[in-house]
Amino acid sequence: MGHELSGEVVEVGSAVTNVKPGDRVVIETVLGDGQCEYCRIKKYNICPHLYEVRTKSVSRAYAEHVIGPSSHFYRLPDHVSFEEAALIDTFSVCLHAQHLSGLGINDRVAIIGAGPIGLGQLMMAKASGADVIILDLVEHSLEVAKELGADAVVNSSKEDAVERVKEFTGGRGADIVFECAGGESMPQTLPQATKMVRRGGKVVIIGGFDKGETSIPLEWQRIQMSEIQIIPSASFAFWDIYAEQGMVLELLGKGKLNAKKLITHRFDLDHINEAFEVAQNKQETGAIFVALNI
Repeated sequence: MGHELSGEVVEVGSAVTNVKPGDRVVIETVLGDGQCEYCRIKKYNICPHLYEVRTKSVSRAYAEHVIGPSSHFYRLPDHVSFEEAALIDTFSVCLHAQHLSGLGINDRVAIIGAGPIGLGQLMMAKASGADVIILDLVEHSLEVAKELGADAVVNSSKEDAVERVKEFTGGRGADIVFECAGGESMPQTLPQATKMVRRGGKVVIIGGFDKGETSIPLEWQRIQMSEIQIIPSASFAFWDIYAEQGMVLELLGKGKLNAKKLITHRFDLDHINEAFEVAQNKQETGAIFVALNI
């Protein structure tokens, strides 16, 4: 909550040179303590103090003002709106997951979940030359997936998702499966992901687990004997010398990602409770990304 934001700079410190008052910016809210061994090698997404630090500074999108290090503020091109920029965080999560997956041209990819992250993952994969099948329970989200270039869509409540993926891949299974649903659905979607991936393939976990221990039975012997890799992905940071959020901003600015298509509803801050209700009831509302304007 509160970690997808953009806005206008109103004040800067005396040593800041990359932004100035009046600049339109997107703010990276993955912020570590800057001191640990992970932060020192630009893997601040796995900093042990990540959430403690970010929630006290940059991850406060519902406030009128936020404060943070200038390195996490990126100037927006004139043609990228604040609403579109708010999705850069989501797309950066997708880019990091794709980097970890090693996805290549002509790969057969399955995506579980057609929310903002799943649809972002779809756009990333298609931009990289992959063939993509995407699964969800919400018909409107699947229609949007088609419009964004999905090669096949599956309503998992009406069809056997594993069989459809097998058909899509000539019986072999997907090279890569991205689990983008997470939360309370994970006990169903993670085993499903391991059944629709091919031998030697990869399952990338992007959807979040609930806090605490979660027991999910898996066919571990089959997974081991098939050398299926299960890869957790957490937020984003740097890939080689490049900031992943900066990379996504470039992709959006060049028109290689379609953020507008994902913005289904808009509310002002006074109607934040209604916004949450719309987002929660996506089966009825068709909500994908709900924008709040302050």
